[in-house]
Amino acid sequence: MELEQAIIVRADLHMGKGKIAAQAAHASIEAMLKADKSDVEEWRASGMKKVVLKVSSKKELLELFERLKKKFPVALIKDAGRTQVEPGEATCIGIGPVEEKEIDLFVKDLKLL
Repeated sequence: MELEQAIIVRADLHMGKGKIAAQAAHASIEAMLKADKSDVEEWRASGMKKVVLKVSSKKELLELFERLKKKFPVALIKDAGRTQVEPGEATCIGIGPVEEKEIDLFVKDLKLL
């Protein structure tokens, strides 16, 4: 079993590289905190594999979040609005760590960021 974490970022917000990195870090940590502790330990021991993907709209991000939240540890990140994004705007989601093949069923058609 190979564990992976997926980070899905909204491309339509045109965030700067630093902003994307910060939002992705929030998503990674929040999703990890919701994951099964034994999965987190195994994932950490195996190198903490991650994939960062993109969606083209808020609608696409929220629809994906709604489909995933009943199945996986998922975190929806909303920005505080201090810099490039309006307060409360959904920027990304973090998924897992969970089995790679399980995540792939939902994100296989998304493009890499």
